[in-house]
Amino acid sequence: QVQLVESGGGLVQPGGSLRLSCVASGIPFSIYGVSWYRQPPGKEREWVATVISAGSGTTYADSVKGRFTISRNNALSTTYLQMSSLKPEDTAVYYCSMFVGGVRAWGQGTQVTVSS
Repeated sequence: QVQLVESGGGLVQPGGSLRLSCVASGIPFSIYGVSWYRQPPGKEREWVATVISAGSGTTYADSVKGRFTISRNNALSTTYLQMSSLKPEDTAVYYCSMFVGGVRAWGQGTQVTVSS
């Protein structure tokens, strides 16, 4: 059974940067794609970015393109989300997710707050 644990969230000023991490266990990590989602306060959860299993293919939501970078280290079973030029509208709980065995698995989430 896949387990996902996110970390790295916190409070940051507008224009600042944060790096989120997601460690996976219970699966052969390298063969699966990994995605980041976020849920702003009072809104629906939305997709942010995906990195494919080979690690070289990435896609981003238009709202974060050019500011966020998703990457992975298969040796550490870890996925990263480097966030730069943060805006107040990036405030949300961020989740990593993997689609394994026909089921979408989620981590517990990590809070990111962008505020002065």
